[in-house]
Amino acid sequence: MEHGPLNWRDRGALWVRIGIRVALVVAAVLLLRYAVPPLLSLLGPFVLALIVAWLLNPLVRWLHRRLSISRNAISLVLIVLIFCAIGGALFGLGYMAVDQIRSLIDTWPSVMETLANTVDGVAAWLGGFQDLLPEGLLSTGEGLVESLGRWLESLDISGWLAALAGQAPSLVSWVSSFAISTVVFIMASYFITADYPHLRFLITDRTPTEARGFCATVKRLFVQAFGGYLKSQLLLSLVVFLILAVGFLIIDQPYGLLLAALFAVLDFIPIIGAGTVMVPWAVVDLILGNYVGAIQLMVIWGVIALFRRVGEPKILGDQTGLPPILSLLGIYVGMRLGGVLGMIVGPILLLVLINLGKLGVFRPAMADLRRAARDVLAILREGREE
Repeated sequence: MEHGPLNWRDRGALWVRIGIRVALVVAAVLLLRYAVPPLLSLLGPFVLALIVAWLLNPLVRWLHRRLSISRNAISLVLIVLIFCAIGGALFGLGYMAVDQIRSLIDTWPSVMETLANTVDGVAAWLGGFQDLLPEGLLSTGEGLVESLGRWLESLDISGWLAALAGQAPSLVSWVSSFAISTVVFIMASYFITADYPHLRFLITDRTPTEARGFCATVKRLFVQAFGGYLKSQLLLSLVVFLILAVGFLIIDQPYGLLLAALFAVLDFIPIIGAGTVMVPWAVVDLILGNYVGAIQLMVIWGVIALFRRVGEPKILGDQTGLPPILSLLGIYVGMRLGGVLGMIVGPILLLVLINLGKLGVFRPAMADLRRAARDVLAILREGREE
């Protein structure tokens, strides 16, 4: 072990290596932060199609061997079944949402009258405490009630509909763009799934032999991490389904099991979640005067949200091998760097990095850092001695 300072040649080579590694890490972080999100936004349908093909490939390969049917036919049938199921679920949710909105529009006058009466009741209730409450607190409460009353009087659903109609061109443009992206996604999913072995060979055949082993190791670790993440999300969605099913059963919600299944599928998607339907549903019930139903829905959603916040890091850690605190760290850092997608990729990349470290990939870099630290300490020690 070296205890004295390095000569200038060794020191220069050491710090050049450290500088190159630091520059590569900084470049990787900058790419993840600024370059990858735009690329994913541009190539999103193809990236999602590649993930779908990767997930379906084992099943397609097994069916191809057992049934002696071409990959093209098997891929086509599976893609059609999967997207028909997803489309049916989304259609059911959309139909329910439209029905709720239509009911709200039909009963809007009575809804506004009910809310106005409620505000008047709250104002009268506050007036009964005028001798008990401090004057400042009472005036603040009365001001809030008056503001709420004026806000309710200004509400005009016809104005909202007119504003929505004014946004029709941009809405049509967005729907058209989304429809085209969806069609491209479905077509790409079929083509990549059907031709997956050939595409995989084209990529691996052109990879240098030295890099092929490292890439295979990274792929194996990433697949393990992604598989653990997928299992954890399926387990979370299963628990969410059970919470919803029991909750809907207790409140005697019609089609409770079907709604629980649909909301559990939505909860599997981080950017959507069951709350995107349950919270507006509760608000509509509240506006319609169904206060008990609104409270029941919010209690069920609150249980789901609490379970997600408390249970997700623990379950994710158990399935992937990450401690809960590191799972939470990966989710948080990923969210800060890449938004919703970063929340998914963050823990996976963190687990891959940890496993690469266990395999000794970072051992030369750590050895250089220790050597540089010893060199700096030796220089400082000599300076004090002089």
